[in-house]
Amino acid sequence: MSTRIAILGTGRMGSAIARCLAGFEPTLWNRTRSRAAQVGVGRVAATPADAARDADIVIISLTGADAVRAAMGGSDGALTAAHGQLFVETSTSGPAVLEELAAQLRASGSALIDAPIMGAPTVVLRGAAAILAGGAPDDVARARPVLELLGEVRHVGALGSGARLKLVANSMLGVVITAAAELQAAGEAAGLEAEQVFWALARLAPALEMRRAGYLQRRHQPALFAVRDLLKDLDLARELFDKSGVEAPVTAVARTIVEEAAAQGPDLDITAVITRYPQPPAR
Repeated sequence: MSTRIAILGTGRMGSAIARCLAGFEPTLWNRTRSRAAQVGVGRVAATPADAARDADIVIISLTGADAVRAAMGGSDGALTAAHGQLFVETSTSGPAVLEELAAQLRASGSALIDAPIMGAPTVVLRGAAAILAGGAPDDVARARPVLELLGEVRHVGALGSGARLKLVANSMLGVVITAAAELQAAGEAAGLEAEQVFWALARLAPALEMRRAGYLQRRHQPALFAVRDLLKDLDLARELFDKSGVEAPVTAVARTIVEEAAAQGPDLDITAVITRYPQPPAR
């Protein structure tokens, strides 16, 4: 394929993106070089600037705003190699960092869209994720043929719209995950079979099905989405909602429960929120 792709960040999500885009022979960069090499796709670059220099599209998939700033800035950062490329920010890092990057990239003739991804890495690998694209229509159209290999691309508005919508969506995830944990434990304590309780909950919230092992077997590894990352997203959401003057008490309760789980096992899957409830003895 003729489009040259660079991917900054090869964690769980970045690795899945790289494998989906293997046909482009992407250039990969990761702070820990060996993790980029383990993906087994394309070329591994020594620095973000090296990765971005010859790319047409630079996809950013990092853990948060600080990691994005570190990869883009500095003497070896991708900004030093910007010269008309399209940068695609897929990280859940909040809208503030986008404003910073957009101004810096415009000065180099480059463009920026935000395109956070709804769906676990396993969903991305199936090409079944939802990509929330924010930015100028022409820029989103330029990225669409690449992003559609990951899933459905939905243009949700101007730059930053994807980032804000992702925080709304992840707040919903936090509420659903914590409510399901509470009700799973409550149903079991009330004498119901665990499988029957989970069946009813997943009937109402089908996305729970992929986390069956967490609720029924209390098995929270490997993590589809680490609890520390959900806590980070809920903190970003709280900041956004506070600035918007919106009350979000249900989200606040979910955040407290997620914080408790993160204190016990930050790298466990988000289903670990159920560990705050005692498991009834086997009958």
